[in-house]
Amino acid sequence: MNRPEVVLVGGGMIALDQILPSLYQMQRQGAIGPISVSALNVRTLKTLAESDAMLDAFPGQTFRPFPNLAGDLDQPHPHLFRDVIASMPPRNLVIVGVPDQLHYDVIMTALAANQHVCTVKPLVLSSAEAEHIEREAFERGLLVGIEYHKRFDDRSQMARRRYRAGQFGEFRLGTACLLEKWYYRHSNFQNWCTWENSDAFTYIGCHYVDLVHFITGLLPVAVSVYGIRDKYPNGKEGFLWTDARIIWNNGACLNVQNALGFPDDAPGTNTQGITMYCAGAECGAWLAHSDQYRGLQYCYTQRPAGPGATIYAEPSPDYLQYVDLGGKGLVPVGYGYRSVEFIVKAAIQIERETEGLPAEAALARRRELLKEIDAAGVMATPANSRFNELVIEAGRLSILNGGREALIGYDPPSVKLREY
Repeated sequence: MNRPEVVLVGGGMIALDQILPSLYQMQRQGAIGPISVSALNVRTLKTLAESDAMLDAFPGQTFRPFPNLAGDLDQPHPHLFRDVIASMPPRNLVIVGVPDQLHYDVIMTALAANQHVCTVKPLVLSSAEAEHIEREAFERGLLVGIEYHKRFDDRSQMARRRYRAGQFGEFRLGTACLLEKWYYRHSNFQNWCTWENSDAFTYIGCHYVDLVHFITGLLPVAVSVYGIRDKYPNGKEGFLWTDARIIWNNGACLNVQNALGFPDDAPGTNTQGITMYCAGAECGAWLAHSDQYRGLQYCYTQRPAGPGATIYAEPSPDYLQYVDLGGKGLVPVGYGYRSVEFIVKAAIQIERETEGLPAEAALARRRELLKEIDAAGVMATPANSRFNELVIEAGRLSILNGGREALIGYDPPSVKLREY
């Protein structure tokens, strides 16, 4: 693999805000080759192609659109991604950026075509599907990286190193929240993030469950999620407010609140953060990350363009921002970029280390490299982050049963409601 071909399946908000700018930057650096985007309809692709932010940052760079931009704006093409993936040479890269309940189908289509995969979180919505993906990927010697980008925030990396060095003692109690702005309700979320498919905890709370494991190495053993149904502008209902309690295998407890309900007029793109209280031998310990406010306070002369933008703002410099480093265009920086780059480069490295080997030896070496990635635990993979799918499965069982506690088992993987 010299400069891999990349196919992005899905062209929504995450593609615009993080994935496509990250890919364009890697393409500018010569790390990857042509980029294709397969989306449900032309309107979605035109939004990407005509984005002012993207045109300013990456003048002259384009992607190959599927369907063609000359077609009907709203005619759906739900299965076109299969043809696009089938046309790729083997062992390139597919990036999955579609709604949660569609991940499994796209990932398995990519693996069947012998493609490495990078997917937005969560991987899938059940541990059985995650196990199937793990087996299929390992059998073929293919990488599946799950893009939990908070793992690549320097704060998370600092906390992980210090916790595992014993500087915080043992995690006991924690609180976390991540509330997205109200305008999300007017986006495509109202068509897919409905009560029967997903909920606020599944979509955004999984970040902080993953982060606690990433920092501490602990495993969740019980989950209860209380959800409040609310209506989208189109009349569909979703669990748009959730409160979750996660019990860990050392008895610790994490509370996570999520919603699509942070005021549009509030500063910052959302509100989010985590606090963890820990116990040492003879003293307490504590860490707190305020993730929506990173020390910046701006007041503009006029309101910027875009939903949720405010005259007074508290922007985050850390997720993904464009900076001017001279030369042509702008450069994306932040952990959103680093996360995508890390997974893409891992796929490239796997192919480079096995290039020129006989087929059987190349497969054996790819499997060795996959095991090394799993063991390192920096990148989330189906093998080292199965707990996330179990938490999501338990959370869905709980929220659909009025918040009853669901228990997680690991040998074998299982989820069931607690009996009283």
